[in-house]
Amino acid sequence: MSRNKSAAAKPAVMSGGKPLGRRIKDNWQLYLMLLVPVVLTIIYKYIPMYGIQIAFRDYKASKGFMGSEWVGLEWFLRFFSAPTFWRMMKNTILLSLYSLLWGFPIPIILALMMNQMRFHRFKRITQTVLYAPHFISTMVICGMIRIFLSPSGGLINLIAGTSIDFLTESSAFRTIYIASGIWQDAGWGIIVYMATLANVDTSLYEAAKVDGASLFQRILHIDIPELAPIMVLNLIMSVGGLMNVGFEKVWLLQTDLNKAASDVIAVYVYQQGIERAKYSYSTAVGLFNTVINIILLIAVNKVANRISEDTSFI
Repeated sequence: MSRNKSAAAKPAVMSGGKPLGRRIKDNWQLYLMLLVPVVLTIIYKYIPMYGIQIAFRDYKASKGFMGSEWVGLEWFLRFFSAPTFWRMMKNTILLSLYSLLWGFPIPIILALMMNQMRFHRFKRITQTVLYAPHFISTMVICGMIRIFLSPSGGLINLIAGTSIDFLTESSAFRTIYIASGIWQDAGWGIIVYMATLANVDTSLYEAAKVDGASLFQRILHIDIPELAPIMVLNLIMSVGGLMNVGFEKVWLLQTDLNKAASDVIAVYVYQQGIERAKYSYSTAVGLFNTVINIILLIAVNKVANRISEDTSFI
């Protein structure tokens, strides 16, 4: 009986490999390097979460966190009953959704096209032109947009022969926001996809040509399967931040006349928390936004895992 117990215990010990203490002792340099980012993450990411409780309190700086009155879900209910709640939700979702629908496939298409370029000088010039906007700050981008769309001397109005102030038109705001976002951010996606395509074995293309595969077939059966994991990862990250419309750009492009399309949750949090010092209320709104993002991230991750299990369509 004791022999059976020892025999059963032996595989368990062997399957676990070296004890944790021995592994730490043998690789203490690696664990020491790991300790620094872990400690910094705990200090700057998790400890500040203690302050989330002010979303459920009537926070007063003079009373502190624990001394402020507990109000439960009052701030959330006030936000849900705000006159602009549905408008903010609609604008936030539409801006993010349209940005995803247009901004997600364009870098993939451009990367596939650039991967087929055989004139290296033209390819390098094209890459530089597409990459450069990503490294321009949002403030500069918004300044350029205002100059280009100026009703007096703006490039767009000069070309069209009009004098329209596009930034005062609610109907034009989403197009301006999405188009400028694609122009600014597509370059980063292209860099990632091009780096992935650079690892494709060229013998696969040669074998496909010998077998009579067309250019479209080579892209469909070689390039896209190579890009699929990165595409899924980018999709998960994009959908996970669906409610996080860029505050800076909206704030810099917003006017009193385009608020029907530019009034989003991120700007509302800034106005309530920074301008009006309603810390508890703004924290509640931000927490609601974060919870929605987490739910979306979990949902799209599960869907992506199911899709990735079956790639027979590629």
